Amino acid sequence: MNQQAIQKVVEEVIQRLTGIASDNQSIPIAVSARHCHLNEEDLAILFGEGFTLTKKADLSQPGQFAANETITIVGPRGSIEKVRILGPARNLTQVEISKTDSIKLGARPPLRESGNIKASAPITLVGPNGSVYKREGLIIAQAHIHMSEEDAAGFGVENGEYVKVTTEGERPITMEKVLIRISPRYRLEMHIDTDEANAALIASGTTGILSKYGGLT
Repeated sequence: MNQQAIQKVVEEVIQRLTGIASDNQSIPIAVSARHCHLNEEDLAILFGEGFTLTKKADLSQPGQFAANETITIVGPRGSIEKVRILGPARNLTQVEISKTDSIKLGARPPLRESGNIKASAPITLVGPNGSVYKREGLIIAQAHIHMSEEDAAGFGVENGEYVKVTTEGERPITMEKVLIRISPRYRLEMHIDTDEANAALIASGTTGILSKYGGLT
């Protein structure tokens, strides 16, 4: 084996050990503002029986969209109006906000993976046709990366694994414990909330570089 071949092998080994992704493995980052997902029952209470959400814009994940409809969310000490509903309707109702939002509401939502609302914070939802009090459902969403099985193979990661992502931009920061979520329905994209985006001065088109801890955590 010549010196050039040896050097290439060494570089590949170092890359695997450090988990540093190559340039073509950068991940697009999307900022997820406060929003809610509604089940059919709550949608009917808030907007009327038989109501169907209307599409404002498609989201990056296939089949998902931002609806024209919004609601008001009410906490122990305050409220926030015009919280966007994302469609289509889901099996459970969930509201995702930032830490800053939680201070305004006077609520104490836990940091959770989207969909995990057991024993989360209560919240009241107000629509044009009625209101709903939810004993649980208010969370701060864990930063996560949507990816397909093909993407996961390229990055060498597994569903449920936590990784680090270093943002590229004016104020690069490294985000710890970013959750990997894999599905054939997903398009490669990292989702963070507005507090995280503001801290790193993240704007549209910002990307990040994934690195591994070296195993599942």
